[in-house]
Amino acid sequence: MSRTADIDFTFQAPVTASLIVRALSESGWSPAEPRGISYAIQDEDGDLDWSSSPPETLGHIINTLDAPERGQQNVGISIYHPGAGTGGLLLLFSGRTAASFTPSINRRAHAVAEEMTDLPWYLEQMLAPLFKIGLLGYTAQDQAD
Repeated sequence: MSRTADIDFTFQAPVTASLIVRALSESGWSPAEPRGISYAIQDEDGDLDWSSSPPETLGHIINTLDAPERGQQNVGISIYHPGAGTGGLLLLFSGRTAASFTPSINRRAHAVAEEMTDLPWYLEQMLAPLFKIGLLGYTAQDQAD
């Protein structure tokens, strides 16, 4: 049996990848993960087309994700917390008032139920900086598939 865990965020106004990455950097998050920078742009079929690039291309990647023509496309970028050795995929949805985070890089297991994700830890690391940029609310879930 597999599990799915994610946190869905809702914002007061549209946000950009740049704004979220900069905000999360306050609590130790970085778009540079162990394999470089992973990012995605929705293609014409509606699928996310994931790519990977070296860390020195971050500025170009962020500019690409935040380009005006991408505003109605879903985009994504991996974020990683080097101090904790964990991270995941951050998706920004069309219109940019909703985003989702899926712990997928060395997922933190919950201390009392190891098969479950330690969503309280991820929330503790993310809520304060995201609140500063207009977070309205979140929904967190961890479910067996």
